[in-house]
Amino acid sequence: MIITIVGGGSTFTAGIVKSIALRRQELEVDEIRLFDIDKERQDKVGVLVDWILHEDLKCDIKLTVTTDVETAYTDASFIFAQMRVGKYAMREQDEKIPLRHGCVGQETCGAGGMAYGMRTIFPMIKVIDDAAKYARPDHWILNYSNPASIVSEACRRLRPDARIINICDMPIAIIDMVAAALGIKNKKEIVYDYFGLNHFGWFTSIEHNGKDIMNELRKYIMDNEILLPEAYLQANKAALPKDTNRHAKGSWYYVWKGVYEIMQNFPDTLPNTYLNYYLQQKEFVEHSDPTHTRANEVMESREKNLFEGIDRYIKTGEIDENIFYAGSHGDWIADLAIALKNDTKARFLVIVENRGALPNMPYDAMVEVPAYIGKNGPEVIAQKPIPLFQQGLMMQQLNCEKLLVEGCIEGSYQKVLEAFTLNKTIPSMKVAKEVLDDLIEANKEYWPELK
Repeated sequence: MIITIVGGGSTFTAGIVKSIALRRQELEVDEIRLFDIDKERQDKVGVLVDWILHEDLKCDIKLTVTTDVETAYTDASFIFAQMRVGKYAMREQDEKIPLRHGCVGQETCGAGGMAYGMRTIFPMIKVIDDAAKYARPDHWILNYSNPASIVSEACRRLRPDARIINICDMPIAIIDMVAAALGIKNKKEIVYDYFGLNHFGWFTSIEHNGKDIMNELRKYIMDNEILLPEAYLQANKAALPKDTNRHAKGSWYYVWKGVYEIMQNFPDTLPNTYLNYYLQQKEFVEHSDPTHTRANEVMESREKNLFEGIDRYIKTGEIDENIFYAGSHGDWIADLAIALKNDTKARFLVIVENRGALPNMPYDAMVEVPAYIGKNGPEVIAQKPIPLFQQGLMMQQLNCEKLLVEGCIEGSYQKVLEAFTLNKTIPSMKVAKEVLDDLIEANKEYWPELK
């Protein structure tokens, strides 16, 4: 059993590897391979991963660190894809260029998300093709690469038969917060229904051990004016110590605050936190700093801490486990692999072609819905028809993403401009063109030529 992690130099790699290793009996994993095009960065992460596997957990899983395609994929059963094309330098541009034009600056939503998507489409297609050439015939690609909605639409268009499942951990992070806020110790006892597009969806029911907890959750959010547990609220008052959950820090605080603000107006469902960027675009621009965005926060914290910690370990042999993030991100993808391998029919939230799962959305829409996962992939759990409000928002976003993918594939400036103009975070056609033209200049190394 071989698992290949594409984007092996990611700050999340160590946490994902630890999640895999802790489930080594269920996965029966023999080898983990890290694959990245940035050798220097990945080699450093590889040092930490080797410590986790062979010093911390003392397991006999073989570790291979490579930049060679054939070495990375040969006979792999699972490929975990977590690419960040252009790394944090381009994420910074994704966030700061739109903000200069008064638009939301965010890595997966709005203009920045579309820029990131256009950088990621063709590298993801290459992953699919390389896996098809070298990996086991029954391999699965579990894609974490953002923005998953755009990437999944491109995969549907260009490689419809690929053995790929697109996933996102943000709904799981939300459920983590729900569990912590309501004092639920075992989050696996929570079952929910959900519909939407990736980073654009709503929880319609949440149950704990068969009991509906939506009213209790709604009251908690209204009383506290935020969806953050009491411990995190106190931590914010105490200047956020290093061990505070990463989703409670800095700019994320406003995202969790936004859940309360949305539910003041639309209380029937629990929104995905990313809806803030679409429903409160004006407010988010107002409290954003165009010179210091989330990309800077990450580079100054998680990124800096990880590589300084690795350098310290190389020099002194001393390691601080707080330098790497381990949690729901890695657990989610490892548990999904277990469900596929062992045919458990466990329930997950996945991004799949609609095919009637949401009856009043297009058949070919890539939607995010619950599914039972077994050896043959997702068995989707159909949802009720979507109310007109959510349907209208989803159709606007869906058509934006479809136009963007078509424009990227065809090299059409016109279609990409239409996508930017249609996006709800961009206030006008004129602004859409200005932002797009600036992003074209910034992404010359990565985007196809648009004519």
